[in-house]
Amino acid sequence: MSASKRDTIIISLGGSLIVPDEIDVKFLKGFRNLILKRLRTHRFVIITGGGKTSRKYQNAAREITKLSDTDADWLGIHTTRLNAHFVKSLFKGYAYKKVVFNPTIKLHFKEDIMVAAGWMPGCSTDYDAILLAKNLGVKEIINLSNIDYVYDKDPKMHDDAKKIEKISWHDFKKIVGNKWDPGLNAPFDPIASMLAHKHKIKVVILNGKNLKNLDRCLVGKGFIGTEIE
Repeated sequence: MSASKRDTIIISLGGSLIVPDEIDVKFLKGFRNLILKRLRTHRFVIITGGGKTSRKYQNAAREITKLSDTDADWLGIHTTRLNAHFVKSLFKGYAYKKVVFNPTIKLHFKEDIMVAAGWMPGCSTDYDAILLAKNLGVKEIINLSNIDYVYDKDPKMHDDAKKIEKISWHDFKKIVGNKWDPGLNAPFDPIASMLAHKHKIKVVILNGKNLKNLDRCLVGKGFIGTEIE
């Protein structure tokens, strides 16, 4: 199938899936195999997060000195870029030659896969993913993290937290608020959520560890996760 006839899927790949503590080779092998299997019907834009690695750098710096928000953001951005170069190397022969940093530039790629990373201080890779979707005319993003669902409150702190399978952006924003902080650990960045709402972009949040579930989502079958639109 030609590139022009295949759907383009944007996958936001959480940094904590790539490097939970050590690089997760088993997961990455499975993820790579799944993406290559689906190239018959899809093209992929994969944007990588910084995850735990980013927060380790930020927290260590804060223990040593007073860290500005801008410097904290840059530590996170460079972590996403390291992860992106790593992921791009796993798809050599299939991926666009460069990692995309600026999601607002004109993008024309003939390859099966494009890999992107963090752009600039003040926004997360969630926000960058929304900008990429707007740029490429894509109306749905799959956000892979380490949770099965979004909950109405933090399930680690509240036993009565309820899972959410479908939610509007209006109601989702009530959960995550409207402020961005470097190193924020939220299901989806509040600023990105506002932009997604504005441009009517759907986000599906899945547990990336469950690759069979991701495959069901890609082919339009029932899956475990939260849909926000």
